[in-house]
Amino acid sequence: MTFRKYLVLAGVTFFASAGDAMLSHGMKQIGSISIHHLPSVIFAVINPWVAGGILLLLAFFATYTTALSWADLTYVLPATSLGYVLLALVARFVLHEHVSPLRWLGIALITGGVGFVAGGPEITTHHKSQSLHTAHGAPMAAPATRGQP
Repeated sequence: MTFRKYLVLAGVTFFASAGDAMLSHGMKQIGSISIHHLPSVIFAVINPWVAGGILLLLAFFATYTTALSWADLTYVLPATSLGYVLLALVARFVLHEHVSPLRWLGIALITGGVGFVAGGPEITTHHKSQSLHTAHGAPMAAPATRGQP
């Protein structure tokens, strides 16, 4: 895997964690809102912390789709779950939330699972006959060879 691909996966992890943390901080400032009370939703979105969180989550989506363009979902999703570790650290030390020992154990298990996934291939290789299909599932014509009908 190239440095650029590692950078994309790091971006996915960072943007998701930072965006979620900013949303959490902003929503704690605002308090309870209801979808049935539209002004409270609009007020929430214009909060700088919530707006920043939304922008970071848009960056997450952009890097996530980039990663999915070159790797399998079964590789990208576990690799990006390292964000749970980062998010737990941010929640504990920045947002001052309580993270129970059971949650830390779960985070450790996630980290171990990511280690298993990282050892495998990033993309499934397909046989040549499978690669003759378009994105819509319709078969493509086999390439013609010179001198054969």
